[in-house]
Amino acid sequence: MSVEFLLTSLVVVLIPGTGVVYTVSSSVGGGWRRGLYAAVGCTLGIVPHMLAAILGLSGIMQAGSVAFEAVRWAGVAYLVFMGLSMIREAGTVPLDAGEAPIERMDAVVRRGILLNVLNPKLTLFFFAFLPQFLDATPGFFDARLIGLGGIFMLMTLAVFAVYALASAAARDLILAAPVVRRWIERSLGALLIGFAARLALTDR
Repeated sequence: MSVEFLLTSLVVVLIPGTGVVYTVSSSVGGGWRRGLYAAVGCTLGIVPHMLAAILGLSGIMQAGSVAFEAVRWAGVAYLVFMGLSMIREAGTVPLDAGEAPIERMDAVVRRGILLNVLNPKLTLFFFAFLPQFLDATPGFFDARLIGLGGIFMLMTLAVFAVYALASAAARDLILAAPVVRRWIERSLGALLIGFAARLALTDR
């Protein structure tokens, strides 16, 4: 475990992306509990990508392969769907006054998982980034790769939890200003569509 790995991973996690936007919007719409559930979902969505790298599926999921393209375009479609839904429903969905039912929290987690499962950038991250911090070519179910992936997941959960709590702290101000709430939700939806466009236009 190197300082370079920790610092680089922290920068990658801190940069706002689809997971951050989803976590923030969940906190604004349902409070800190929903935001934390969204953070958990986004973190769990990393697991399939890490497993793919651990199992040595880089030959299947390399950029440009059929599998990668399928995941990429599924991710584009899902981001556009979520973004348009947020824009269309901005200011119309009642905000939860208290703790939401368990099944609704389950749905928050599932959406977070799907959001990151359909993010091919995470697959490339695990294939191209993590092995650089190993002193030898990773083997099948390499314990070192599992350890680095686990640290990255814990870092993701911690940073996203901070985003969730910070967003929830501003929730009362947003509740007091419905117009501000509508524009924040529309802006977050537009950000998701922007991420979809960037994902659609990039080759890697």
